[in-house]
Amino acid sequence: MKTSPWLTKALSILSAPLVSLTLIGCNSDDQTIAKDSLIYCSEGSPVSFNPQTVTSGTTIDAVANQVYNRLITFNKQDNSIVPALAKSWHLTRDGKMITFYLRKNVSFHQTDYFTPTRAFNADDVLFSFQRILDEEHPYHPVSGGRYPFFQNVGFTNLVDEVEKINDYTVRFKLNQANSSFLANLATDYAVILSAEYAEQLAQQNQKSDIDTLPIGTGPFKLKSYQAGSVLRYYKHPDYWRNEVAIKQLVFDITASDTGRLTKLLTNECDVIAYPIAAQKIQENPELALEQVTAFNIGYLGFNTQKPPFDNPIIRRAISHAINKEAIISAIYRDQAQVATSILPQGSWAHDDTLVALEYSPSKALELLKEAGVKDGLSFDIWAMPVQRAYNPNALTMAKLIQADLSQIGVKVDIVSYEWATFLRRLNAGEHQSVLLGWSADHPDPDNFFTPLLSCKSLETGSNRAFWCDQEFDSLIQLALQTTNINQRRALYRQAQNIIQQEIPLLPIAHSRRFQARHKAVKGQLLSSFGGIDFSEVTKL
Repeated sequence: MKTSPWLTKALSILSAPLVSLTLIGCNSDDQTIAKDSLIYCSEGSPVSFNPQTVTSGTTIDAVANQVYNRLITFNKQDNSIVPALAKSWHLTRDGKMITFYLRKNVSFHQTDYFTPTRAFNADDVLFSFQRILDEEHPYHPVSGGRYPFFQNVGFTNLVDEVEKINDYTVRFKLNQANSSFLANLATDYAVILSAEYAEQLAQQNQKSDIDTLPIGTGPFKLKSYQAGSVLRYYKHPDYWRNEVAIKQLVFDITASDTGRLTKLLTNECDVIAYPIAAQKIQENPELALEQVTAFNIGYLGFNTQKPPFDNPIIRRAISHAINKEAIISAIYRDQAQVATSILPQGSWAHDDTLVALEYSPSKALELLKEAGVKDGLSFDIWAMPVQRAYNPNALTMAKLIQADLSQIGVKVDIVSYEWATFLRRLNAGEHQSVLLGWSADHPDPDNFFTPLLSCKSLETGSNRAFWCDQEFDSLIQLALQTTNINQRRALYRQAQNIIQQEIPLLPIAHSRRFQARHKAVKGQLLSSFGGIDFSEVTKL
């Protein structure tokens, strides 16, 4: 693989000493607060400013933990569920009723477009969830009426009612016990919106602004956004949880990995997403490379409702012809594990007896013959245009797969679009196959099975294989109805065996997630799942 001139130049800069950090500002105000500002070079633009409405990783990173809070959240050290906007909660013995006791004196953002007159209370919780649950709610159809994470986990069928007991007590009544319900409420998608802001927008006939001009209780408030270029946040001065050190947080949207590296080296960025040249960064005394073992899966998804992948024999044949070890080396720089299942090996439900499909072009040819393929085969692979931890370079991966499959006489056309267009057309099922992946929202195994391959997630779009298997669905539903971990483990093992037999998707890799930063930036940004968080970051 040739090294680009841009990357060569970046690496030469990397070897030189760095000058002091300065903010490349857009106005005089930026310059006056440079030492209290932080610039993050991100790989893509947010698709929405409301995580309820999307499952895009760029949105989760840019918005979820910066703008909003949830009722409960995950402890960064041990992944246990801990209080957030709810100071405590009570779960009945039958698991069908959860009462949340809310914090008082929590302030919403005051911005150029909204000034709150009251603090957070139960009305905001009811609005945030009734919008999702009630199809007759005036805000339900706004932004398309899609709430993919909640639809994937069957939230509407599970929750019978959200009831306001008083201004600071809310009760969720469930139709049945669900072992992952609290984990789902702690995810980056279960954000709390402002009911007062929604009422103002309704009076102004501007309801869609609730998802594009956000108001939350989080550590930062939106100042400005230019799609594909820059996103600017200011500190929320009345943030309830802790004093926020960063006065201005800027997302410099830079799709090119070499572009992000260059900006890090020339001090245009304090932190960058998905860095290349990891070894060189580690050798530089003024830079730090941060990594976490992520709960994720990178995969090749087959559209099982379109030829040729409506035939499981052809799916198996193609899978045998792909050299996963070569992909791990070339794309992940050996910073990933070959996947045998959609579950990472660190999951308590992972089936350690599973063996990855053998790389065998000869076996692939035999299966193609068995499937009746006589005159060759051709199909398209869609390669996403942005970097993610689970797939740092989908286009190059597609080319490697294209070369592998040419060895067995299969012709592959590679397709890509701008990210928003890519997702829209993918949701419509226009692809035959796609290189994509999934980063877990929480550590419960259901967060892999239900969003990726359940029948209901086929309807919401996160099931990119458009695969629906009733036996598989029954197993994962049974696993949610018990808290017995041994029973759940046994059910999930059966589910993994069905996936390996049917191959709606080919698991490729479980990767680590990396970020690079100047050592002047202190604090934890990454976690094993979910989006990044700047609320406790400081800059020396």
